[in-house]
Amino acid sequence: MKNIKRILAVIAVILLVGMYACTLIFALIGSPASTDLLKASIAATILIPVLLYGFILIARLIKDRNDQNND
Repeated sequence: MKNIKRILAVIAVILLVGMYACTLIFALIGSPASTDLLKASIAATILIPVLLYGFILIARLIKDRNDQNND
């Protein structure tokens, strides 16, 4: 289970770094669609970590309930 968590953590870090890079690139390009792409990238940079944090909290609650039921 620890290996799975480590792999998922590495994937999450890579995803976040990629989103930050996309945000920077979209901010610097001069195409007409760059503003919309920048807004979407910033929104994803904020929303994805918040959603992941929520999923982690829910998973902990479910795990704690299952542990209590098994005792």
